[in-house]
Amino acid sequence: MPVRLLQHPLAAHILTHLRDRTTKPALFRNLSYQLSLILALEATRDLETVEKQIETPLAPHTGRVLARSLVVVPILRAGLGMVQPFQDIFPDISVGYIGLERDHETAEARSYYCKLPPVADTRTIVVDPMLATGGSAAKALSLVKDNGASDVSLVCILGSPEGVETVSRAHPEVPIILGVLDESLNANKYIVPGLGDFGDRLYGTHA
Repeated sequence: MPVRLLQHPLAAHILTHLRDRTTKPALFRNLSYQLSLILALEATRDLETVEKQIETPLAPHTGRVLARSLVVVPILRAGLGMVQPFQDIFPDISVGYIGLERDHETAEARSYYCKLPPVADTRTIVVDPMLATGGSAAKALSLVKDNGASDVSLVCILGSPEGVETVSRAHPEVPIILGVLDESLNANKYIVPGLGDFGDRLYGTHA
């Protein structure tokens, strides 16, 4: 499944300020919201709709409404910063949560928390700001699919070629929607040029 990148001048503008090391947490959170809102619209532009008969103040009208429910699933903790825009534009959306940590023996992502609403027959959108190695995203996608999700997509603010390859190999049918695809990972598995640790910058903490 090909990667979809945002092609919007406002997205480029926001990304530049997100990358800037001088951007403070309050502004960083606001910019993250704005970019996640654009990503939410991009990730849902192909949603199915069905006809609905209504009455306007002047006449009967055949409109269209969303055909299926939506579920957004952030990967804790940084993914929480992308949830609110989805809730604001899709007020009936359900939210699930997946917590992952690195297993020090296997070096693979291990789930320590998974709480999902019913996901069968929904559009399920997994969100995580940074697609670095891709291990966490691939694990989260496996978890939602194991719980019955069949129409799944992954939405991230930044991605690396290595992360895209990992997810595409494990879940070739899953669309990946990115704000931008960066150059590579460094020796510490950080995205370059990237923007540092998203969670730390979002919440004003330090690793």
